[in-house]
Amino acid sequence: MGYYISPRFLDKLSVHITKNYLNLPNVKVPLILGVHGRKGEGKTFQCELVFERMGVEAIHISAGELESPDAGDPARLLRLRYREANEFTKVRGKMAIIMINDIDAGAGRVDEYTQYTVNTQLVNATLMNIADNPTNVQLPGSYDDTPLRRIPIIVTGNDFSTLYAPMIRDGRMEKFFWEPNQEDRLGIVSGIFEVDQVAKDDVARLVEAFPDQAIDFYSALRSRLYDEQVRDFIHSVGLDRVSSRVVNPKDPLPEFRKPDFSLPHLLAVGEEIVREQKRIQELRLSEEYNKSLFMSRKLGDTTPRGGKGEGNRGQGEGNRGKGEGEGRGNGGNGEAIDPASSEQFFRAYNPATSNGQPHLPHHPIPPSSPYSPTPHTPHPTPHTSYPGQPASTTLTPDMVTEVNNILNQGHRLGIEFVDNRRFRTGSWTNYGTFQGNGAEAIAALESCLAEHTNDYVRLVGVDTGNRRRVLETVIHRPGKLSQR
Repeated sequence: MGYYISPRFLDKLSVHITKNYLNLPNVKVPLILGVHGRKGEGKTFQCELVFERMGVEAIHISAGELESPDAGDPARLLRLRYREANEFTKVRGKMAIIMINDIDAGAGRVDEYTQYTVNTQLVNATLMNIADNPTNVQLPGSYDDTPLRRIPIIVTGNDFSTLYAPMIRDGRMEKFFWEPNQEDRLGIVSGIFEVDQVAKDDVARLVEAFPDQAIDFYSALRSRLYDEQVRDFIHSVGLDRVSSRVVNPKDPLPEFRKPDFSLPHLLAVGEEIVREQKRIQELRLSEEYNKSLFMSRKLGDTTPRGGKGEGNRGQGEGNRGKGEGEGRGNGGNGEAIDPASSEQFFRAYNPATSNGQPHLPHHPIPPSSPYSPTPHTPHPTPHTSYPGQPASTTLTPDMVTEVNNILNQGHRLGIEFVDNRRFRTGSWTNYGTFQGNGAEAIAALESCLAEHTNDYVRLVGVDTGNRRRVLETVIHRPGKLSQR
């Protein structure tokens, strides 16, 4: 099967690998090449095709190997594989490289809930040290002063912004964003169906029919075409005899005939796969069943889930106050659902009012709650507010001022709560994060205080530049109106 190699991809990798094996005078050559892009676009497979074309030996490291129960093992593994690749070039007389797939899954921090371990820190430090001193890589407990040959390192990933910033700086890592253009997509998909003798015009129309799909979609489509024949084989043998017929069989396995690769059939199977994708995007049952999963998204991400025209519940679940019924009603093709007809997981919230400003819902507050809407004595401390921000009937001026101070400084605002038992261990639960929208933040804070009258509630300010907390203020303790 003649697989297609993108000229841009081939050029980038071949230049990076060759440049590291040459002795360029007074040139600082980055040792690491980072290939990043969206999922399923064939980054790893294109790398393997280039390695095969160039005759390069790849020493692979999985992202799962970058963590271990024993501190220091992943860092030692990186050094060991680097020296193994160096030894390979001496013995075989061929180029060798280090290949780390999905590095952001092993060494990246996706959100504030990702644990940052000693191994994560040591892996970043080791990669930086190797990039700065590629000819002097030592193993722990030993020292060899013989200079090593430079061994290029190629890493792949989806989002390099989750990695340690000093490690991906230009002097250490050269970045290559891989997004196949139309010519690349046609070439790659033609290579997938080349052995099946699908006409190029049909391939072009197939790619045109699914313009938003990644490359792996077409591989999955080709695999799906054989399902019917496999199903017939299972029925002919019998479910109770499939295992003995397939594993260590006495008779040779059957040969399957060529499926129907006509364009209408390809389009029909493709549409079936797309419908399955949309079901996953629309359901999001984990968020409905587990509130903490909804709040465990990327730090500060309060955008609606999904998009318009898909009938999803993103509009309703994107913010804390919005309800499922409103989200489906605004979803484009979604069906309108009466919020009162079923038990809702998130509180109802209608963003449309006559004056164009968000309308805060009325939350029933128990009579015993310290947040009952009683008139407050004017407070001497002034507080600023965003234009169009509604006045709060349940928050003290100090609370509103604290919210606005955090948002006015450009920080992300986090709302957290914890019960009395977990307060002693500091196991706070995230209620929501907001940035730049005081109305949504105040609405969420009111909801949190109403729901957690017997818990501790605090505000957290997060610096968006380095994702570090710069402020933690407890605004409510059980049985007290406000205490900071």
